[in-house]
Amino acid sequence: MPIESITLHHLRMRLKSPFETSFGRIQDRQCVLVELQAEGLTGWGECVADRDPWYTAETSGTALHILRDHLCPPLLGQPLPRPAEFQAGAAAIKGHAMAKAGLEMALWDWWGKAEGQPLAVMLGGARPSVPVGVSIGLQASPAALLDVVAGYLTDGYRRVKLKIKPGQDVELAAAVRRAHPDLALQVDANSAYTLESAAALFPLDDLGLLLIEQPLAEDDLWDHRQLQAQLRTPICLDESITSPRHARQALEMRAARIINIKAGRVGGLAAAVAIHDLCVAQNVPVWCGGMLETGLGRASNLALASLPGFTLPGDISASDRYYAEDITVERFTLNADSTIDVPTIPGLGVTIDPDALARASLHSIHLTA
Repeated sequence: MPIESITLHHLRMRLKSPFETSFGRIQDRQCVLVELQAEGLTGWGECVADRDPWYTAETSGTALHILRDHLCPPLLGQPLPRPAEFQAGAAAIKGHAMAKAGLEMALWDWWGKAEGQPLAVMLGGARPSVPVGVSIGLQASPAALLDVVAGYLTDGYRRVKLKIKPGQDVELAAAVRRAHPDLALQVDANSAYTLESAAALFPLDDLGLLLIEQPLAEDDLWDHRQLQAQLRTPICLDESITSPRHARQALEMRAARIINIKAGRVGGLAAAVAIHDLCVAQNVPVWCGGMLETGLGRASNLALASLPGFTLPGDISASDRYYAEDITVERFTLNADSTIDVPTIPGLGVTIDPDALARASLHSIHLTA
């Protein structure tokens, strides 16, 4: 089963509304889709790196370079590897977890189609639908935020995550809590604080939050340990967890009580499952974070979140949350109980809309054996 070709599609997709975090404000999101051809079947993957190096050092540009020049060439014309075999071979390339994850996803999709297995089944998923929530970017005022929250609650979401940063934190969360005393509520700082400035977050302990996500620097487990010791609310680590090893170290250090698992950030689905298994063994809750994925990455996230250890709602909102036009034919919709159904078709369970793909494409790179 030699790999005949790999095509890299560099996309730019318009968000329905701007999305602002402590990193900055975006209106357009970029990503790279990986299209792998072998034996008459196509495997698709999504590399979630965006244009700018805000969330991570990786960008869509660096991902294209690493995929084109380093990850894809050794595979062309060779027997199609299993995801674990690919990861073992790619280990010689330092870093670039998102580029690796995009190609690995395409391999999972191809093997699922070849063997007639949905991705959720291949990963060990146990649920036909998964609980989800919505992530809300920074708004112009508390009043504007309350309007946005009310809209999503009307849509049926039962868990809300608020982006925060210094000067826009406790007041916002407190306003939402007053308006919705029983809402499952959490906040996400995206590394916006230092150990010293994080003292401003202590009043959050009185708001009954599910968690405080990534308050400190992505490379600072020790300071997170110190901050967690001062908070009753669980700290959840996101950017700090880039591998199963980092997850183990964070838990041993007691730097967090909850882990956010993003397959792209940790190098792929195989690593994501390994982190899930580690946390399950230690009774540590996990949930699936989001990266403004297309329907392709959303399908992958749903399959991952169907594993039994994902006990908290994920950032896997319905298809109409972010894009007016997605690049998959299938659309994911919110159920009445704030869940989304897990795909049951072999592989990722979604198909690409070629016309929508063409409209979103900046350019493509076609590689052959």
